[in-house]
Amino acid sequence: MGYYDSPTPTEPTPTRKEKKKGIRNSAIPAFFGSIAGALIVVFSIPTLANNGVLPYNVVPKGSEIVDNSGETEEVVSNLPSELVNISMTSEVIEAVDRVSDAVVGVINMREANSLFSTGSEGTGSGVIYKVEDDYALVVTNYHVIEGASQIEVTLSNGKRIPAEKVGEDELTDLALLKIDSEDVTAVAQFGNSEALKPGEPAIAIGNPLSFEGSVTLGIISAVERSIPVDLTGNGMTDWNAEVLQTDAAINPGNSGGALLNIQGEVIGINSMKIAEQAVEGIGFAIPSSIVIPIIEDLEHYGEVRRPQMGVVIRSLNEIPSFHWQDTLKLPEDITGGVYLEGVQPDTPADRAGLEEGDVIVELDGEEINDSHDLRNFLYTKKKIGDKVTVGFYRDGKKEEVELTLDREMM
Repeated sequence: MGYYDSPTPTEPTPTRKEKKKGIRNSAIPAFFGSIAGALIVVFSIPTLANNGVLPYNVVPKGSEIVDNSGETEEVVSNLPSELVNISMTSEVIEAVDRVSDAVVGVINMREANSLFSTGSEGTGSGVIYKVEDDYALVVTNYHVIEGASQIEVTLSNGKRIPAEKVGEDELTDLALLKIDSEDVTAVAQFGNSEALKPGEPAIAIGNPLSFEGSVTLGIISAVERSIPVDLTGNGMTDWNAEVLQTDAAINPGNSGGALLNIQGEVIGINSMKIAEQAVEGIGFAIPSSIVIPIIEDLEHYGEVRRPQMGVVIRSLNEIPSFHWQDTLKLPEDITGGVYLEGVQPDTPADRAGLEEGDVIVELDGEEINDSHDLRNFLYTKKKIGDKVTVGFYRDGKKEEVELTLDREMM
């Protein structure tokens, strides 16, 4: 009994060549048939759509739909991700173009330590933010120009010109320079750092490792970071710097440069980077909301005007604890405060009767645990001329005095 797909005895078995030829002969009509069918479908869609046969409307991209109310609606297709990326890149380029010529290099030249020494140079960045008559003002970091015997600025065209220090503020790590405006071609505009939200684009421009005009892109990682600052080098916190955190790369030489938003506005002055091998993508910038009032004071007064009591202070926790009761005679429940190492003559503290050895524990009823608390209270909650009630211990007894804050003398 033969099989269905087996050749009958009277039919010769086809060769392999004949089989291939048969397949090709049958495939060619099928190929052209499928193309013809596709063309028929494509050209028939408009006719079917116009006669209402299709269950949906077919409207060319970019045309308008008119509903029964007479209102029109533009048909917009979803943009592919490639076009979104191109748009983002274009915005970054435009933002950088607005500011790049206003970002300069800052060279700190230090005097030679000996007859045979040639001295040294440190480099950082700065931002031109104002032109006034024949000079321009540049904001940079205090640590960039600290200890300089001479300061120069490198413009975007490569020209190196002398700079004059107008003022500096170690506490906020800001400094102000003045340069000749003849070759200045651009001025940066400040944006509102208080309107920032985490996730927004952030662009850092500066001169890392002396590579002038370097641009890095990232995001705002956090808008309210508090970083402890040790001004005296004793390992104790003297101040907490309020900064913006970004993952835009900030390296040595970037300090003093601009942190921009996508509109090309300066939202921060790059200042610090956590320099640990285990940490990457954590950079910091002083927000514009802090920068602006500081540089305004520096421009007009050459210093930042803050209220002062007129005391030399030391945190209680810097003093060995056995002195707290034995020497200072503090109650056992007092574990924080500010020890007065000295009282300057003819100052608010002196006039109010405060003395060396007193331990301040309260200002206006607010607990003061260390020198940072005291500075933060005075600099953020009080102004020159304000009155403040000081609670302190002397010889184991709690006392209070009221004083009127004066202007801090530099």
